[in-house]
Amino acid sequence: MADPILLLRPVQFVDTPIGAPEGSVARLAGGMQWFAAYEVTEPGGRRIVPLADLVSLGERARLLHDRITAPRPPIALGARTLRFDQPQVAAILNVTPDSFSDGGRHVGDPAAAAAAGHDLLAAGAALIDLGGESTRPGAALVWEEEEASRIRPVVERLAAAGALVSIDTRKALVMEAALAAGAAIVNDVSALSWDDRAMQVVAGAGCPVILMHSPDPRQGGHGRVAYRDVVAEVFAWLEARIDACVAAGIGRSQILVDPGIGFGKSLGDNLALVNGLAAFHGLGCPIMLGASRKRLIGALSDEAPVDRRLGGSVALALKGAEAGVQLLRVHDVTETVQALKVWRGLRDQALTRPERIHV
Repeated sequence: MADPILLLRPVQFVDTPIGAPEGSVARLAGGMQWFAAYEVTEPGGRRIVPLADLVSLGERARLLHDRITAPRPPIALGARTLRFDQPQVAAILNVTPDSFSDGGRHVGDPAAAAAAGHDLLAAGAALIDLGGESTRPGAALVWEEEEASRIRPVVERLAAAGALVSIDTRKALVMEAALAAGAAIVNDVSALSWDDRAMQVVAGAGCPVILMHSPDPRQGGHGRVAYRDVVAEVFAWLEARIDACVAAGIGRSQILVDPGIGFGKSLGDNLALVNGLAAFHGLGCPIMLGASRKRLIGALSDEAPVDRRLGGSVALALKGAEAGVQLLRVHDVTETVQALKVWRGLRDQALTRPERIHV
């Protein structure tokens, strides 16, 4: 793989900037986290650099710092607005027979699938991420017309009720069908590289798009790669895909990124990506984390089956929130939303600041 590039990962997080010398702390992507230093990855290795010494790192470091600290503006999507100033939940809803966790639950019954989506929104999800084709390892390719027929009536029902829907697909025809039915966002595990028309469809629609990393997107995304530095290499890959999308007419402010946990990565790779999540703010785009119920949880917990991975899923979601991730793609909405409420409460100065003592 490619040699390591200069990369900045925010570290030394602080609860509040109150009392900190000017320039010694910065806000992470306009969100709820503040940090005081960077872990700098460069060809010679890694080192910790305080924010006050950032000027010594050169022009690329300044560009990354500006991206890391810039607020992520909300995206207006019709009557709905997707905010990025705090972590929010994207609820997974599949209408597939073979998805690794909820396959078969909502196949062939659009009304029931839409009702399940309404329940997820009532539980606190900001949007519904709807899929009509499994992308688990070994899953069969679904004919695009079949995939479109699965998702179209569900999107129509959800959108008619005012739900914000993203469509999880690699196929341009399915994107077109979902957007016409009322979906607002495209979520593509191939980062618009599986279907030659996909980039054109997204650019023409002017809709937001989530670009996910995988090492072999045209072959399904699960080919194994020997990474030298998985965080730096995934970062560089996503940076190149963002540039390609911008060149094709997709606004940078419309792009979200996903490091692709579980897609063509070893356990060690996945753990390194989760620990390195804050570095991806250097792409200047909101981040989605999709780690819910995935294989790494079972690998770390006595091979727990998919339906016994709630605790690990919530732990990963909170790790993402700590790293400033704006969108958490999860199966267990109620539990994740509750965990995030507690996490936010712990950062609420109005709740946690000690009362002044008057003598």
